[in-house]
Amino acid sequence: EQKQKWLPPMARFEKIGCYGLTEPLVGSGASRGLMTTAKKEGDTWVLNGQKKWIGNSPWCDISIIWARDVADNEEKGFIVENKTTPGFSVEKIHNKIAFKVVQNGLITMKDCRVPAENHLQSGNSFRDTARVLRTLRYLVAWQATGCQMGAYEHALKYAQERLQFGRPIASFQLIQDLLARMLANVTASQCMVVRTAQLSAEGKLGDHHAALAKAFCTYRMRETVAWAREILGGNGISTDYNVARFFADAEVIYNYEGTYQMQNLMVGKAITGFSAFV
Repeated sequence: EQKQKWLPPMARFEKIGCYGLTEPLVGSGASRGLMTTAKKEGDTWVLNGQKKWIGNSPWCDISIIWARDVADNEEKGFIVENKTTPGFSVEKIHNKIAFKVVQNGLITMKDCRVPAENHLQSGNSFRDTARVLRTLRYLVAWQATGCQMGAYEHALKYAQERLQFGRPIASFQLIQDLLARMLANVTASQCMVVRTAQLSAEGKLGDHHAALAKAFCTYRMRETVAWAREILGGNGISTDYNVARFFADAEVIYNYEGTYQMQNLMVGKAITGFSAFV
């Protein structure tokens, strides 16, 4: 019923949503320490807490909010209708250096009452949250690959057109070395994300696969965009050139949906059989 109600209008872009997991004081520790709470009272749930860095939240129609049920201490998901739920407010986050196309917000919930039917029927623990994160992480790996491709293509074009000492800088050995390194990173990342897509299509994509792809592709992305900025020299920090945008956005892609270090700990657990999480 929830899918039938919300997905068709969202597919037509008549309704826009956001995903509220991260909190002002809870990022990597979301598996155990959400401070946003949910309390069942009759046929409603009462939500209290905050979510931060939530993309689309300043203007969207519904929010998927994850909160800790005070009764069983498990994480549960809720559909909150932003514009009609009393006690629900959003403050737009300003002064970002990256992802300026996305409006991020700080969500505050004070005794927000959500109908019982808006509790996500398959959102009852962090295991359910983790299934969503698995998909998001491997999609971020695709995003990191695309960011690299954009930086590489713009840097290559610039090198072919920029003249120094009477000839294009693309003819210089050190520039070609950087371009070759960038292409190697792009190619390796493309191969990894294609493999994750195959595993996903086969129903075999595990958390460790998604984590490995996210960690590897975002790490290589940082190298690639830095080399692209280097090729552009001083122009590499100007917003008149697309490379500066890729360079800034890479820092967001590298961090969100799980840090590099957390991804590697997930992979390490799968490799060794031992958990190194605190």
